[in-house]
Amino acid sequence: MKSPHTSTFSRLVWTIVPLVFFGTLPGLVSAEDSPNILFIFTDDQCFDTIGAVGNPRIETPAMDQLAQRGTRFSHCFNMGSWSPAVCVASRTMLNSGRYLWQAEQIYKESEAERTAGRWWSEYLKQAGYRTYMTGKWHCLARAQRAFDVVADVRGGMPNQTPDGYHRPAADGRDPWSASDPKFGGFWAGGKHWSEVVADHASDFLQQAKTHDEPFFMYIAFNAPHDPRQSPQEFLNRYPVDSIEVPPSFLPSYPFRQAMGAGEKLRDEMLAPFPRTTAQVQVHRREYYAQITHLDQQIGRILDALETTGQADNTWIFFTSDHGLAVGHHGLMGKQNMYDHSLRVPFLVVGPQIPEGQTIATPIYLQDVMPTTLELAGIPKPEHVQFASLLPILAGDSGQQNRSIYGAYLKKQRCIRTDRYKLIFYPDAKVARLYDLHADPDETIDLFDLPQSRPIVAALLRELIELQQELNDPLDLTQSFADLLQ
Repeated sequence: MKSPHTSTFSRLVWTIVPLVFFGTLPGLVSAEDSPNILFIFTDDQCFDTIGAVGNPRIETPAMDQLAQRGTRFSHCFNMGSWSPAVCVASRTMLNSGRYLWQAEQIYKESEAERTAGRWWSEYLKQAGYRTYMTGKWHCLARAQRAFDVVADVRGGMPNQTPDGYHRPAADGRDPWSASDPKFGGFWAGGKHWSEVVADHASDFLQQAKTHDEPFFMYIAFNAPHDPRQSPQEFLNRYPVDSIEVPPSFLPSYPFRQAMGAGEKLRDEMLAPFPRTTAQVQVHRREYYAQITHLDQQIGRILDALETTGQADNTWIFFTSDHGLAVGHHGLMGKQNMYDHSLRVPFLVVGPQIPEGQTIATPIYLQDVMPTTLELAGIPKPEHVQFASLLPILAGDSGQQNRSIYGAYLKKQRCIRTDRYKLIFYPDAKVARLYDLHADPDETIDLFDLPQSRPIVAALLRELIELQQELNDPLDLTQSFADLLQ
């Protein structure tokens, strides 16, 4: 990702894509002609948790249906975070359209940004859309004012209880249960929150069929964030002994303190230290069960879209705010630069979108925002830095060699190309290099090999260029100058 600027060819494709799909040009689409937009957003969902796209160990029929009916972007990423609450940064980038460090600059002024119209839902309101939101928000802009219709607005996560941490014990004892409502969390209020989100979304679809305006639905599940709770019938589908431990499993990650993911980080406190395979099996079982329960609720929303007769004129976008380790590399959280935490599923279903297609071009999940603006005929605002995906969907291969940037606080940086990932831990003055073609699980560090020196130097130079373009405040040359020699 050398630059957000597009080539002449890309600009031409940007102009003709709406003509291909809608027979008109950007800025000339009337509200009556605009498609409906259904955005389904999950929380903490790793890219490899959909059955139809490479994980036969998990049941996800609704997500499978989306993948089969539309196009999958196989390499979709979140840029990272300025906060341990990675979802805050991800969602601020998503709704503001700004890259990571620019989004941090406006984060505390998010409500002012929204009031000024520089917010995702506000642009679609201006284009004549009836906007709707339910579920997790976690932005400082006021959701009740950002959307025309708002149901439950949830916080960052359901309440976790003390019994939900440091479990299960090494001897197998476990005081917590994922299916027992007495532990609150997703059960607070008497009905699982994922089911409540599906109820609200289905109700809105019934109402929307009586309105002339197109709709924009922002459906944000808290699942599969912890506490990873679901009804017992879903847990029963995943006997704990059948759960595979990730190939990258470690009892303890060697640089967890220096990278800001040590024993005091809330996400990492969910399981004891050091990790055991049995503990990881328990957590992954609950993660899979919660995703299958979540998938059932997504299926209900898709059914409501069909039965209300609105599916043919609706674009569906499905993604998550970031991934999650759940036992990979000795980690439980998302505050790291490995693919299981940076990379997310991204599915698109819409008129004339090829069915069952997979696109390997790397993208950021926040690219969905300008994509929907272009669908609505809205010229791209000057402050929006992410890019519409319509050119790629139309066959433009101009971003195939884009490099992905990742950051966490001032503790971690990474650059990811198609083949290599280079991770830096400045506090430890440590770097790690992985060959993603030969080692997709990121288990073999190649950094110290003599033949890696030119690869590391080239990647570091490119990363420094990206830092400058993105206004990254961290100077890597202070700790890694010798790598450039």
